[in-house]
Amino acid sequence: MYQNIPTKVLTGEVRLSYCHLNEPYANASTPGAKKRYSCTLLIPKTDIATKADIDSAIAAAFEDGVANKWKGMRPQLSSPLIWDGDGKRKGGDDFGPECKGHWVITANTPNDQRKPQVVDMSNINVELSPKDVYSGMYARVTLNFFSFSQGGNKGVGCGLGNVMKTRDGEPLSGGASAASDFAGIGQAMTPVPQMPGVATPSYGGAMPATPGDMNMANTGVQINPITGLPM
Repeated sequence: MYQNIPTKVLTGEVRLSYCHLNEPYANASTPGAKKRYSCTLLIPKTDIATKADIDSAIAAAFEDGVANKWKGMRPQLSSPLIWDGDGKRKGGDDFGPECKGHWVITANTPNDQRKPQVVDMSNINVELSPKDVYSGMYARVTLNFFSFSQGGNKGVGCGLGNVMKTRDGEPLSGGASAASDFAGIGQAMTPVPQMPGVATPSYGGAMPATPGDMNMANTGVQINPITGLPM
């Protein structure tokens, strides 16, 4: 329970995956899916308190459904909201290696109008720049569990509240960062060999913006307009 709301949870530190917090997203493989803000939370199994809070909030949302939406019915939920990262996905595939040792749960906003606030723990009054929000970072997240009855389906959903980034982590986007690509490469450029018999041109205060701007007037060297090389 968080802020005396039985269906609300403030997690401990979790890692974010499938992070769609800057722009709403809809899975193209799901017909009729609506764009929403969403993210998947990887909760360490050592965080017993957060897991207990989530289980309690799910139970509270279920009882709210029985009392207020399902006319006393107690439906069997079709699938769990929180998954074992050491087990199998709903389709039978293994979870990714980043999920090992974690509980896995996905939270969504109701629509594409409710954008979560994403702040840093060092300043919770200012939202983070989109470039600082990514899959792989660590955060604490507020979750709101709710009961629903829609299209004949009854169940409990996990609503996404707000996100407080706690620290950076290895990105889970599948791509490498520039820092890792170019680590160990010196900043000095290899000098271009001087052409025999041709003086190195002096460009003065600034090099012309494009090769087409290089001419006798701004370089002191006559330039072939076709090849762009000194004549």
